[in-house]
This record gives sequence, C-alpha cells and structure tokens, in this order.
Amino acid sequence: MPVDMLLRVSASLRRFNELVGRWGSLFILPLVGVTIWDVAVRKLGGIQYWLITNLGPAFESTIIQELEWHFHTALFTLVLGYGYVTNRHVRVDLIREKLSLRKQAWIELLGCTFFLIPFCAVVGYFAFIFAYDSFVIGEISASTVGLPHRWIIKSVLVFGLIVAGLSGLAVWIQSVLVIFGPQDLRFDLMTLKWPDDKSSRRIKLEPATNEK
Repeated sequence: MPVDMLLRVSASLRRFNELVGRWGSLFILPLVGVTIWDVAVRKLGGIQYWLITNLGPAFESTIIQELEWHFHTALFTLVLGYGYVTNRHVRVDLIREKLSLRKQAWIELLGCTFFLIPFCAVVGYFAFIFAYDSFVIGEISASTVGLPHRWIIKSVLVFGLIVAGLSGLAVWIQSVLVIFGPQDLRFDLMTLKWPDDKSSRRIKLEPATNEK
C-alpha cells in the first residue's frame, strides 16, 4: 500500500477517535450532576421521600446510583482511544523516553501488535456476546427499582473497545512508517515525536522537503 494512503488511513482513524472522544467526554456533565444530586438527597432524606411519593420511583436511590455507573462506564470507555491517539494516556516511562525514535517506534509497534489490538479484539468479542445475550433475554437491573435495558450500556462497552482497537491500528501504521518508511518522511505523529520537534505536542502535518 502506498505511503500516502497509509498516512490518510492513520489520520482518518485518529480523527474518528478524536470525534468519539470529544463527544464521549460530555458524559462527565450528567455524571457530575447525578452524583451531586445523589449526595444532596441523601443528606436531605425527607426531600427524596417526597419526590418518590409524589413524582414516582424515578427518584429512587437505586436508579440514581445505577445512572452514576452507567455514565461513568460510557465516559471511561469512549475516551480510551482518544487518550491514546493524543498521547494523554497514563505512561510510566523510565527507559522509553531515553531511547531513539526508531526504538520508541518499535516499542509502540510491538505493543500494538501483541497487546493493545489483540486485547481489544478478544475482550470486544466477549463483550459483544455479553451485550447480545443481554438484549435477547431483555436483561434488567437485579434490583426491582433499577434501570431496564441493560444491553444498552453493555453495547457502549463494545463500541468503546472497537474505537480503542482502531486507535491502536492508527498508531501501528505510524510506527511502521517511522521504522520502515523514507528517512525524510514527516507527518503528524501521535504517541511519538520527531527528534527536531521541540514541543511535546504533535506537529502540524507538512509535506517533506529535501534540503540541499
């Protein structure tokens, strides 16, 4: 496959991950709101009892708490790929940062090949079965006053793992190009940075130029 096409594929996967991550990060808003509400009504028990009695069981503590972990699951799952392609995920680098660019690229390549992509594929497969079975049986909360349609949040987990796997593929392509591509090739990196890049952020995509 031509280098230009590989670059376009990698860039498209990165943009898709960034799109999903930005929208997924908005789940922090309902998560914070529901958590504040849960804490407040717990301290003011009389208000919660009045709400349940007069407005219905939607204000039960169980429903509120399940909404909390639903929003938390969606938030965490949907930003996994975004965190990787923007190099904002957690790293504990004692050796990697002192290595050359090619050696760092080899670490990314091997990590994506043997860990990230296979992990997302295997866990995503079983998560799909998990969500499908939940949909078929019409799974609801174990609590009588909990949330129905448990398959929805389980499907979000499947989607998030697919997106995370695509982020690994995007980085894998870039790592291959850094290792085996032309030495004067320059493009917008994700988890690596060019030796002449002074900042820790990704550089702007510019066509390679040969200086004489």
